[in-house]
Amino acid sequence: MLPVELYRGEDALRRDREAVLRRSWQFVGHVQMLAGAGDYIADVVGGAPVVVVRKTDGELSAFHNVCRHRAGALVADGQGNCGEAFTCRYHGWRYALDGRLRSAVDFGKAAGFDPRQYGLFPIRVETWRGLVFVNLDLAAEPLSDLVAPLAARWPEDQSALPLVEKRTHQIACNWKTYVENYLEGYHIERVHPEFDSDVVVAEYRTEVVGEVVFAAAPPRDASVYGGVWGWLWPNLGVNVYRHGYMMERMTALGPSMTRLDYFYFYKPERKAELVDMLKFSDLVTAQDLQVCEEVQRNLEVGVYQGGVLSPKHEVGVAWFQDRIAERLGLPTPPKLTAVA
Repeated sequence: MLPVELYRGEDALRRDREAVLRRSWQFVGHVQMLAGAGDYIADVVGGAPVVVVRKTDGELSAFHNVCRHRAGALVADGQGNCGEAFTCRYHGWRYALDGRLRSAVDFGKAAGFDPRQYGLFPIRVETWRGLVFVNLDLAAEPLSDLVAPLAARWPEDQSALPLVEKRTHQIACNWKTYVENYLEGYHIERVHPEFDSDVVVAEYRTEVVGEVVFAAAPPRDASVYGGVWGWLWPNLGVNVYRHGYMMERMTALGPSMTRLDYFYFYKPERKAELVDMLKFSDLVTAQDLQVCEEVQRNLEVGVYQGGVLSPKHEVGVAWFQDRIAERLGLPTPPKLTAVA
């Protein structure tokens, strides 16, 4: 198990953001949200404000959402359209959509000031099946490497499905506490008893392929699930249904606070089915929130100093903890070995 100290405190959050979240591909939305020139998505990745924009040539570019003058924000968090240029909300400096400084408004003449040296700080942006990802690490491996295992298990390209619902929840726990809950089905029988009506919980299994953790359980005849549950390192869940899919982003807001953003892409003609599924999803989320908050409370008391992981049910959790340790420069956590 990872040291308990990694699940609490500002220092643990800082290390996660610097070593993990800012050096990984992070989902921020869909190209549907960036339909026209000047359309942008502004979000926070690993504590760093970022913005993705559609340029006039139709391509996407992405930057830190920070003006080069005195660190003002270019745009407010959320979605919008900035026209042909970003205009800093603080002092009005204007930037082309490719990041070049167009105008330091009424700055005055200054010896040695070269506007060409004050373009926006770039970040990586790539798309896969309409899904938009950013990475603050300019030397990161391509997004295609990360999603390759998911593409193999999910051959149907559903990028044309509309975004029909977006829901957000906050949970009082460390982001890793929630991720680890997501990566195992050991708790389902007790925490989510209703789940067995959709899938055969007794046959729930997890498998790690590349940097994707897959979960699978045979669906019941009336189930809406399409048989693919995936999780992409380090904080993105993917649920594939028979008539759509959902992306679940897990964002660290603080040492003991996480935001869950659910993006539902679904066939409009199956609206009634979606309504029922959303009710079930809300129930499952509420159940997970309760147990994760209870776990976090106990992690912060100081009595619990580590346990053991099941080699049968918690393979994904063990892999996740190994990757966290690797990124933080820590020894690989000890674990039990399965026996026949």
